[in-house]
Amino acid sequence: MKKLRNATTLVSLFFFLGCAELQQVVNNLPTGEPVSQNDIILGLKQALEFGVGEGVDLLSKEDGYFKDQAVKILLPEELKKVDEALRKIGLSSLADEGLKVLNRAAEDAVSEAKPIFINTIKGFTFEDAKQLLVSENDLAATQYLQQKTTSQLQTAFSPKIKASLGNVGADKIWKDIINRYNTIPLIKPVNPNLTEYVTEEAIKGLFVKVGDKETEIRNSVSARTTALLQKVFALQ
Repeated sequence: MKKLRNATTLVSLFFFLGCAELQQVVNNLPTGEPVSQNDIILGLKQALEFGVGEGVDLLSKEDGYFKDQAVKILLPEELKKVDEALRKIGLSSLADEGLKVLNRAAEDAVSEAKPIFINTIKGFTFEDAKQLLVSENDLAATQYLQQKTTSQLQTAFSPKIKASLGNVGADKIWKDIINRYNTIPLIKPVNPNLTEYVTEEAIKGLFVKVGDKETEIRNSVSARTTALLQKVFALQ
């Protein structure tokens, strides 16, 4: 990512100058027009809101998880041996359907994330925003959001994922899969917690998409589709 020539100095100023001095520095940056503290806060909020909105919209569509290799929910280690065993005894179609419905449950539940993200983003302070804006880490804002919301997301997603597993028939399919597997001679029975696993994987995939959007906005002028994003991210 290209940085302003005086990026190192700017970072230092952000951390060591008071608000009045900081604002004077910001106003003198070559961005075409002054950038206020409120602009910086709103710009970071807007970037994250775009990332959240785009990520949720993409993932909540049919095949949003299942056909995107970056976020597709694969089988946990415990179930990989189940998948292999079923294929060996001619039940490949059942194994394929089992993987698909896990992703369907995530697609059904991911919209629960949007209000949690938006509520957290609303609480952004200038101190938060200034540090994230000039970070050398292209995923700084995404990681901030991840730290602030993961616990809430798990709480919100878990019952929704459990219900979604029922809505898409995953609970019945996997009950059948596991029952068949557990009847195979000389194997160790399994009883995985699918709700917990799909919840964790769905949240991971969501942050991948939010992070993709943040990186795009930081690195590509064409991705800054509003005047506010153009003005604020020029400070990088």
